[in-house]
Amino acid sequence: MRLNYLANAVGLTLMYIGLVILSPICVALFYNETNAIIPFLTAAIISGSIGFSLRKFVPKASTLENLNDIKKSEALFIVASVWIVFGLVASIPYLFFGLNPLNAIFEAVSGITTTGATILTHFDYPHAFFFWRSLTQWLGGLGIIVLFIAVLPQFAVAGRQMFFAEAPGPTEDKFTPRIRNTASALWKIYLGFTILETAFLIWAGMPVFDAVCNSFSTVSAGGFSPHSESIIGYGSDKITWIVLIFMFIAGVSFNLQYKVFATKNPFILFENEEFRAYFGMVLLMSGLIALSLFFHNGFDQIKNIMHSLFQVISITTSSGFASVDFEKWNYTSKLLLFLVMFMGACASSAGGGIKMARWLVVFKSMKSEILKILHPNAVVNIKIDNKTVPAETARQIVVFVFFYFLIFGITAMLMSIIEQNSAIGLTGAISSLGNIGPGVATATGPLGNYDHLHFLSKIIYIFNMLVGRLELIPFLVMFSRDFWTLKD
Repeated sequence: MRLNYLANAVGLTLMYIGLVILSPICVALFYNETNAIIPFLTAAIISGSIGFSLRKFVPKASTLENLNDIKKSEALFIVASVWIVFGLVASIPYLFFGLNPLNAIFEAVSGITTTGATILTHFDYPHAFFFWRSLTQWLGGLGIIVLFIAVLPQFAVAGRQMFFAEAPGPTEDKFTPRIRNTASALWKIYLGFTILETAFLIWAGMPVFDAVCNSFSTVSAGGFSPHSESIIGYGSDKITWIVLIFMFIAGVSFNLQYKVFATKNPFILFENEEFRAYFGMVLLMSGLIALSLFFHNGFDQIKNIMHSLFQVISITTSSGFASVDFEKWNYTSKLLLFLVMFMGACASSAGGGIKMARWLVVFKSMKSEILKILHPNAVVNIKIDNKTVPAETARQIVVFVFFYFLIFGITAMLMSIIEQNSAIGLTGAISSLGNIGPGVATATGPLGNYDHLHFLSKIIYIFNMLVGRLELIPFLVMFSRDFWTLKD
């Protein structure tokens, strides 16, 4: 890897992150919260200074006009580095509001990875604080690299490698000839849904500030809310349905969303096999939970349907919002929700988790192997949407799922031992790795928080959140010795 390329890309990104961090200052000035200006100004200066120093003092870094011949290993390193440094820089403002360093990093990483797990024990903070929490999720939902590919000319060509290193899900699709135009189109769709949801929430009676923050967190499948009781606290079925619909949209592939807008044909969604699996599993699991609630708790069936749909979509898309305290549900319903944590949304969406596309390939690979056992000479191709999945791609997906469950198993065991609580260990491991947020354990449920966890559990959680958002690969390749061979 070439050090000057790394320094140039990371430094440039940090300089622009510094500008983004200034935005909460506008909120602080609007609400006359002058005490909230210094935290964000300090973070912006630090980010900008580090970025400037990397480009200025690393030999040959500042002389690079573009990164067009960047290598895949360099792109992976840049993406991983940017996310780690972004998490550290994003945590700086929290230090000024009384959070200790580990808790500040936890909250920041939970934000940028759109996990939505919080360590906050109270919500007595200024508006700028909550705006920053939601903004970090909005930036992380589509990707900070994708944003800069869309706006920075230096990333216009080299952005392809970094785009696919950061993009969530097993895809190599781009729906415009130029990767920069693809990134721009993604942000237009993303911004459009954000504005649309904000308008609907204001119409439904939500305060304007809350509507903006909750929209940031919904379209990014994040889950941070300025209300201490999440969506429960607004006490409105209308708001619940609006957030539910936009969460579902957040879990749909951006590529597919673009095709819907381009063709003006919403029925094209059901021509996509992954969307049908996503839609079908949401209906199936929601239906099972609604029935479980009806037979065990006897709640109003209309409410059961709404809340089961909301929670299944929230967890499937890794949004982490709550419309009800599901810790009060019966055991069967909570067990079903735990299973939902392993589903994941569509590839190339804002949602986290394993992704439906991977599950389709895994199950079709299993079916293929069974057929080969019965018919050894048969040639069985794995197809998605009538397109053959290359054997190499199928193998990579199976390996990905293996490593996913390996990391889940190891971190679940470690957290269970550290916390002496298997429920916290199991749900904490999958909720962090899947960027889901709340667990199904009482202490870390929808109305709980992670402040009480042992500091080692918090470190594991932070690791899982980053690995889950970047989907393992940028981190796994870092264990290769060749990866760390630096050149001028």
